[in-house]
Amino acid sequence: MAQAKKPEDSRTGPSPEGSWLREQDTSVLLFVHLQPGARHSAVRGVHGTRLKIAVAAPPLEGRANEALVAWIADRLRVPRQRVRIAAGERSRDKTVQIEGISAAEAVRQLAA
Repeated sequence: MAQAKKPEDSRTGPSPEGSWLREQDTSVLLFVHLQPGARHSAVRGVHGTRLKIAVAAPPLEGRANEALVAWIADRLRVPRQRVRIAAGERSRDKTVQIEGISAAEAVRQLAA
């Protein structure tokens, strides 16, 4: 007998069958595995069902979170105020919400 599929939520991220990005109303949810303390900020590939992003900032006093939000805003060419960490403030696994961009545009900008 087939098991019932668990519903997704912003804390757990996408299901194993899903991807690291999901469109939701007028925003996009980006499921990130953060690597703080890198030499420079960049996409480092996929970690499980999350996009692995390295940032140069250390994981102290929210600096890595701020660096992640700033890097995503810059990379996606959206105002900083449209990017926020929706879940995972104190975890390496984060859900980042970006307002006013489509999933297709986000993928295009992140792949560039």
